[in-house]
Amino acid sequence: MTRVAAIDCGTNSIRLLVADVDTEAGTLVDQVRSNEVVRLGQGVDRTGRLAPEALARTLDAARRYHDVCTDLGVEAVRFVATSATRDAQNRAEFVDGVREALGVEPEVVGGDEEARLSFRGATGVLAGRFDAPFLVVDLGGGSTELVLGTDAPEAALSMDVGSVRMTERHLHTDPPAPDEVAAAEADVRAALDAAAEVVPLGRTVTLVGLAGSITTVTAHALRLPSYQREHIDGSLLPVDDVLAACDDLLHRTRAQRSELPYLHPGRVDVIGAGALVWREVVRRVRDEVAAAGGALTHVVTSEHDILDGIAWSIAER
Repeated sequence: MTRVAAIDCGTNSIRLLVADVDTEAGTLVDQVRSNEVVRLGQGVDRTGRLAPEALARTLDAARRYHDVCTDLGVEAVRFVATSATRDAQNRAEFVDGVREALGVEPEVVGGDEEARLSFRGATGVLAGRFDAPFLVVDLGGGSTELVLGTDAPEAALSMDVGSVRMTERHLHTDPPAPDEVAAAEADVRAALDAAAEVVPLGRTVTLVGLAGSITTVTAHALRLPSYQREHIDGSLLPVDDVLAACDDLLHRTRAQRSELPYLHPGRVDVIGAGALVWREVVRRVRDEVAAAGGALTHVVTSEHDILDGIAWSIAER
């Protein structure tokens, strides 16, 4: 048994998982799982740089995570940074700041490693409950990873579309204007066209969605009275219900979204774009599966994602 800390720093949020991992028994038991919306990727798509205020918010959270790890007697830490940091010209400032705050070297991973970790985290608990091949979709703030595989990734691609990136690039009015929605849809569809050349989407038997935008869409489809992780994790929803929930979130005003009891305040302005991306992915996979002679009728949501994959990777090293 090893007590590890996994930290995932994305475009919109920074998250911590402290868990006890037993590689021989194949178990991972949460001690702490927390999430802070820090919007590290604020403006990166436009400027190519991490904003000073975004860096400050993120490093403050990293210092708090350091205290949690110390208090809980963590034996090993792995800090993984993804899309926003990959794209930033001044990422050295971020790396130096994390090293000082946590005493560990942050890893700015590429899309392939991000996809591998997401697949490991999600399928570690889904295998045996649902049929393979799995298409795991990790929808973040700056990028979306598509990973197809059974026991391990067989094909993967990271697309530069995400909830923050699409909001900043296209969705400026409240609610989004039809021409803005059309431009965002075209952007996502072009990315999916390129992805389909690499990842055979039509082979999907179980479509699995991960991360905050997708779990929020799921909570919306389930009409939960609050964010209830135990009801979201492993939920199986009809495709039509998922698409309807995405449409509804996309076309609400920010004020209407802010009244939803399961929506994190830090996602109010970007969940419309996240829902749009997820809607386009689900539609495309459904159509590709149908073209291959199959039928995709339901979608699985998992609360186990790249954080779990990072934790497993620490213990298995």
